[in-house]
Amino acid sequence: MNTKLTLQVDKSVIERAKKYAAETGRSLSEIIENYLNNLTESNAKQKISPKLKKIVGAVKLPDKFDEKKALQYYLKQKHLK
Repeated sequence: MNTKLTLQVDKSVIERAKKYAAETGRSLSEIIENYLNNLTESNAKQKISPKLKKIVGAVKLPDKFDEKKALQYYLKQKHLK
């Protein structure tokens, strides 16, 4: 069921949004609806699969483990061969 929504938006933003909608062949309502849908879905709790729950915490890292250094080392090894 669609419901009408009134928004107050800066005129230049509306003009750019209308231009974008026309260029992409979509309506402004569709773009805004998709944006709001994605925004609210991404904030909803994501379910973690039972398999993932089992392995979380299974690997113990050293106390002084530096993730940034490990990533840098990995990327150097991968790309500088």
